[in-house]
Amino acid sequence: MSLRLIVAEDAVLLREGLVGLLERVGHQVVAAVGDADALLAAVRADRPDLIVTDVRMPPSLGDDGLRAAVELRTEFPGLPVLVLSQYVERSYALRLLDSGGGAGVGYLLKERVSKVADFTGAIERVAAGGTVVDPEVIQQLVQLRQDPLEKLSSREREVLALIAEGRTNAGLAKQLFISEAAVNKHIGNIFNKLDLPVATEGHRRVLAVLAYLRA
Repeated sequence: MSLRLIVAEDAVLLREGLVGLLERVGHQVVAAVGDADALLAAVRADRPDLIVTDVRMPPSLGDDGLRAAVELRTEFPGLPVLVLSQYVERSYALRLLDSGGGAGVGYLLKERVSKVADFTGAIERVAAGGTVVDPEVIQQLVQLRQDPLEKLSSREREVLALIAEGRTNAGLAKQLFISEAAVNKHIGNIFNKLDLPVATEGHRRVLAVLAYLRA
């Protein structure tokens, strides 16, 4: 999969490193910018297949990058965004993950990305409409609210947490040392217990992840 990307990162060395990595694996970086205003302008001038953005950047050095991502997802519904940051900015993180029904969005922490293949795989999943969220991000967001998932068993919660990380059914089975049939049963129970509307499995997975993050 070859994608047209825009990278927003105010640290010059990291920005250039990301550009080099992304181009080395076959993607085209159509713009690499260092502040939120430039990100907004670049996307409006040449809508990419996906944005990779940091959270904290100029002009205010606050959560400008994340707020710009939320604004762009509102302006261009379905625009895939992958946040790559050192920080979990709770105020806007849920708004980003809620936008577009949770499709085509991701939030990864820089220091926890240990393999290039994991990062490039996350880009491809988000570009294809998937949802990828770092477990640490999930944990911090979950701590904000009371738990509405009381109906789920401990195993079902574990399965749902792995779904939020973007694991496939085969990946879930391998991680939990159970069969794919057992995984399918747990996922079906989760959908039923969360009273999710009947839809495609991929869409219900996204809704389940959003329910987990809102918990």
